[in-house]
Parts: sequence; C-alpha cells; structure tokens
Amino acid sequence: MHELSIAMSILEMAEEEAERRGGVRIDAIHLKLGALSGVVEDALQSSYEIASYGSALNGSRLLIENVPVTVYCPNCCMERKLKSIQNFSCPECGVLTPHVVHGRELEVTALEISE
Repeated sequence: MHELSIAMSILEMAEEEAERRGGVRIDAIHLKLGALSGVVEDALQSSYEIASYGSALNGSRLLIENVPVTVYCPNCCMERKLKSIQNFSCPECGVLTPHVVHGRELEVTALEISE
C-alpha cells in the first residue's frame, strides 16, 4: 500500500512548513488527486489518519479534490473530459486522444493554518 508512504510524505512536508512559519498549527491540507495518479482516495485518507496519529498534525484533515481526466482532442482542437478512463477517445467526435492535460495530479495546493 503505497498510500501510506504518500501520506507520510504529505505530513512531513506540512510539518516542515509549520516549523518554517514559527510552529503554526495546521488544521487541514488540501490536495488535488487525479484519476490517473494511481492513488486510491479511501486508502490515502485512512493512511493519513494512521500516519498523523500522535504527530503534530494529529486531528488535521486531508481535503481531497478529485481531478477528472481531461485530454486534448486534435480533431476538435479543444480540451475534453473523458467519460471513462477505459476509453481515451474524444467524447464529442470519437477521435483517439492520447494527450492527457489533467488527471495525473497528486499535488498539495493549500494548507489551512492557525496561530
């Protein structure tokens, strides 16, 4: 379960940022999670709870924004959200669309802090 190592990395980064800001308390970590990231959201949430227990971030929340797969269609010359990650073709014209624009994200976007 690689979600545990990801959760531990997220916590480590957040703890370092809290220390850098003079020991502020982190209430929540915001994360963008793409459908193609290879990370299972529920497993990451559970891993985060386990990894944060007893740490400086105990009781903090991991708020996940799911990012759908968006591809660039060379025929339509537009970005399109895939209906299914099983079919990488434009949902409008049906042309195969191998250029992924969004959906691989695994990115901390914000920290909610309190003094």
